[in-house]
Amino acid sequence: MNNKLYGNLIFELSQAGRKGYSLPKNRFGEYTIPAAMRRTEDAALPECDEMTVVRHYTNLSANNFGVDNGFYPLGSCTMKYNPKINEEMAALPQFQNLHPLQPAETVRGAEAVCSLLCKSLCELTGLHAFTLKPFAGAHGELTGLMVIKRYHESRDDLQRTKVIVPDSAHGTNPASAAVCGLEIVEVKSLADGTVDVDALKEIIAQYGDSVAAMMMTNPNTLGLFERQIPEIERLVHDCGGLMYYDGANLNPLLGAARPGDMGFDVMHINLHKTFSTPHGGGGPGAGPVGVRKGLEQFFPEVSPYHGNFAVAIRAYAYILTLGRAYIKEVGPLATLNANYIKECLKDVYELPIDTLCKHEFVFDGLKDKSTGVTTMDVAKRLLDYGYHAPTIYFPLLFHESLMIEPTENESKETLDGFIAVMRQIAEEAKTDPDLVKSAPHNTPIGRVDDVLAAKHPVTTYRAIMNCEL
Repeated sequence: MNNKLYGNLIFELSQAGRKGYSLPKNRFGEYTIPAAMRRTEDAALPECDEMTVVRHYTNLSANNFGVDNGFYPLGSCTMKYNPKINEEMAALPQFQNLHPLQPAETVRGAEAVCSLLCKSLCELTGLHAFTLKPFAGAHGELTGLMVIKRYHESRDDLQRTKVIVPDSAHGTNPASAAVCGLEIVEVKSLADGTVDVDALKEIIAQYGDSVAAMMMTNPNTLGLFERQIPEIERLVHDCGGLMYYDGANLNPLLGAARPGDMGFDVMHINLHKTFSTPHGGGGPGAGPVGVRKGLEQFFPEVSPYHGNFAVAIRAYAYILTLGRAYIKEVGPLATLNANYIKECLKDVYELPIDTLCKHEFVFDGLKDKSTGVTTMDVAKRLLDYGYHAPTIYFPLLFHESLMIEPTENESKETLDGFIAVMRQIAEEAKTDPDLVKSAPHNTPIGRVDDVLAAKHPVTTYRAIMNCEL
């Protein structure tokens, strides 16, 4: 192990007999722990003094990257700045110390927050009613599909088991439909990245009586607005199906358009994305589901309470902070920032669909393919310059996908800095491709075997000491 590069583990800093903590005096008396529950040998814990422990974990924390550290252009993830006032509101003891089982009359304020948030979401989306119960976006998708399934069952329309999903959809769409017991029918995209309406007509002609719904993200995963929504909505509704809106890309629509006005019957919102909650590392999240009038009776009980309540508080604080006037600027600014980066880089990065995008866009790697530098190499090299890499190799429509989403609140100076680095990497790929292919060079550890790390992660100190690094 190269300690200079990798850094010491807390176990390697251990010295026998060192102590950093003293247990308080026993106030509870002596109790015998059953032999079956006792260790046969001492736990293999490190022995370190307090300063060593504090310094070790403080130094480790400095290696973390987040939106408070720098630019975070992950596509389809909306890692925006999260205003600290939101955190303060969620941390208020009147909210933080609530218990879900305490008497209802003692939580009227919390219930009011939930009610007002739902009302705000209805106004922003053009839908009639919302439930806050789903704990995440995919959970919201499942909940929304359960609403659709129950709707058809209530009409004895039991043959409606098929869900139409574009080939550009997020992977959670077909997964959620499958979990709900529905079948997936894929509809292809045109060369311009939007849904092939003629292909959709053929699907409906074949499966019309069994179509339960069509799931769409608009703008889609390529960051392109689906201009044929009125025609798509008519086709699906005429055959008896419902329209489902995946709210993952709602940001660019805020203040510009509403899914309910487009004809969508059911939708989920990634509350943690569009309405500001830090969600790196898989959580926390929230996936409220909204429906048009008449479908609220089919909301299922997917959780016993109001979902992730602290996320709801943050979202409502975010909405109140912007207000009716300024929340209308979110969509236009997200669109402006994305198009600015796209136009500044499309001469050195391949832009397979050269058109106006919304909040995000997708390059297909470097324009000069002769260098052998891949999207993965570009992403690794960005780390050397202090930037988090964009989403890579998704969507699957392009071989070297590089998806960039700047979000609405980044300054021009930040965007210009990112653009300059992306251009620098493109130049390095021509003049010194091995430099890019072997990146990163300035991080605590260098290029790792991603496949090996995913399939055989080393998660314990003993395992580390028994393997070759």
